[in-house]
Amino acid sequence: MAQPVHPDSQPCPAPALTAWGRACLMKAGVPEADAHCVAESLVQTSLWGIDSHGIARLPHYLSRIRHGSIKPAPNITVTTTGTATAQVAGDQGLGIVVAMRAMHEAMALARTSGVAAVGVADSSHCGAVGLYSRVAARAGLIGMAFTHADRIAAPHGGHVPFLGTNPISVAFPRGDAGNGGTEPVCLDMATTSIPWNRVMNARREGIGLPPDVAVDAQGAPTQSAPDAAALRPLGGLDYGHKGYGLALVVELLCGPLHGNLWGPQIGPMYAELTRPRHIGAFMIALDPMRFAGGPAFAGIVEQMARALAAEPGAPMMPGDPELAVQRERLAHGIPVEPGLRLEIIACSEQLQVPPPLV
Repeated sequence: MAQPVHPDSQPCPAPALTAWGRACLMKAGVPEADAHCVAESLVQTSLWGIDSHGIARLPHYLSRIRHGSIKPAPNITVTTTGTATAQVAGDQGLGIVVAMRAMHEAMALARTSGVAAVGVADSSHCGAVGLYSRVAARAGLIGMAFTHADRIAAPHGGHVPFLGTNPISVAFPRGDAGNGGTEPVCLDMATTSIPWNRVMNARREGIGLPPDVAVDAQGAPTQSAPDAAALRPLGGLDYGHKGYGLALVVELLCGPLHGNLWGPQIGPMYAELTRPRHIGAFMIALDPMRFAGGPAFAGIVEQMARALAAEPGAPMMPGDPELAVQRERLAHGIPVEPGLRLEIIACSEQLQVPPPLV
């Protein structure tokens, strides 16, 4: 679901933002194909209304490239470790490029083996993990994507941050999705109520946070973005053991399993900009055709979606609210908030790239 935006936001067409992002990245030394991948992925995320992980993150990526903690042209290597497993070494590259490479590797292995799991080491922030699970589902596979982050979330029962927001995404083919038809069903969720980037966006724009999602340094609930010291795990004060447990599972799958740092060991995203972050990820792909229900699976997913829509309240399948926002933003533009507009102008001036905004 789209996040609240500043009332003074200025709409900008998605193609203009993509072209601007690609040009900025190429000026920063990113190869053209990788620059297009990152820019297109960020703008797609903004089209879904996930502004915490959309084009607003590009100035940060450019800053880390400038500070040397992200390599614009890394030597990404893939090591096949079994018939259905592989490891991708990101060489401190842009996380979106590294994670996309890992999911495509998982898809290729799954075509042969029926299932594949691919780990990522030594990468950086990879944006919205729904980008990767959807890639698999559009190709007729079931895609799963996980990543971890620096300490942002307090464990259940505590108030000092220890784990990241550690998102989970699972996407399923739907209808004729494998042939370019209906978009997949896609669960894409953090293990906290909101992502930390939403706090950063709120600080930038001078707006408040929802109630009961963050605490200050003393552990008291706060809606002040500048005072937020930690996020509460999904489930809140009473049921946060559920979100905390999920976050810990993702941490183990993305950190120690692939030789990455974990929790408090990971460098902060918005500080220590010269320090590489060594972020991990985990991609899984399943071929439905290897299972009894495979031939009918995507069609039944569509039947379930229609049955749900006919229920009282017309419930949506996961991922459908993002598609509704996408239709709106394709027609009227992606809202660019005042603080982000200043960052875009600053990047444009620094890299001598024409800004996408009038």
